[in-house]
Amino acid sequence: MPKRFRPMNWKNCTYKPCDSMRNLIFLILLLPVFSFSQSTIKYNLYIISDPKILKETIKKDPNKALVPIKDYVPNIALDIKYATTQNVFYTQLYKKPVALVRLPVAKALAAVQKDLNAQGYGLKIYDAYRPYSVTCQMFEMLPDTLYMGLPWTGSKHNRGIALDLTLIDLKTKKELKMPTPFDALVYAAHPEFMKLSEEVIKNRELLKTVMKKHGFKVDPMEWWHFNFVSDTVFELLDIPFEKMGF
Repeated sequence: MPKRFRPMNWKNCTYKPCDSMRNLIFLILLLPVFSFSQSTIKYNLYIISDPKILKETIKKDPNKALVPIKDYVPNIALDIKYATTQNVFYTQLYKKPVALVRLPVAKALAAVQKDLNAQGYGLKIYDAYRPYSVTCQMFEMLPDTLYMGLPWTGSKHNRGIALDLTLIDLKTKKELKMPTPFDALVYAAHPEFMKLSEEVIKNRELLKTVMKKHGFKVDPMEWWHFNFVSDTVFELLDIPFEKMGF
């Protein structure tokens, strides 16, 4: 057969390129073991699943710290829907009602809250950081590619830079009227939908305007979902709240 198709005889291979090839194959075989001991590899995504690895990334960049929102916005209201069965899945997905975000997100939320408080309003958080495995669980229960976070890409919630939220009246503590309830998978949930009352549009646009002012961008499908805009690459995380001490 032509020389270029001749099978390689590993036993008689003594030249250096062959040694390098052997080493390369050894490393390739070893890589999954090493990777899974440090993190998770799924859908070709790098996902941090070990709190120690997260701490290492924070040492390199303190802005990657995952912090409780309440530490930076003490008067913010929390209603973590996935810590209850009052959600679109009718399933409790979190053991505790915890709201965590990356450090710059928490600081930006504090600025949003300050602006809103001056107008008599405040924020209520439905969801913040979400472990990647929960995103996968959600998609298994409701495999919708329009509204659900996709397992093969991961969600910005998994990165700690996305929030689900709404507005409340500071005096009454009641939610302002919005186009739909949280997690309503309907066209009216789109942030540009206009067949609504003047009051509802005004409330939604107030939320969008103040959030945008402080570095957030509304999701094109959900009026309640906002992503923090940043040049920093925040890794996907799959660390349960309890493993982080919450």
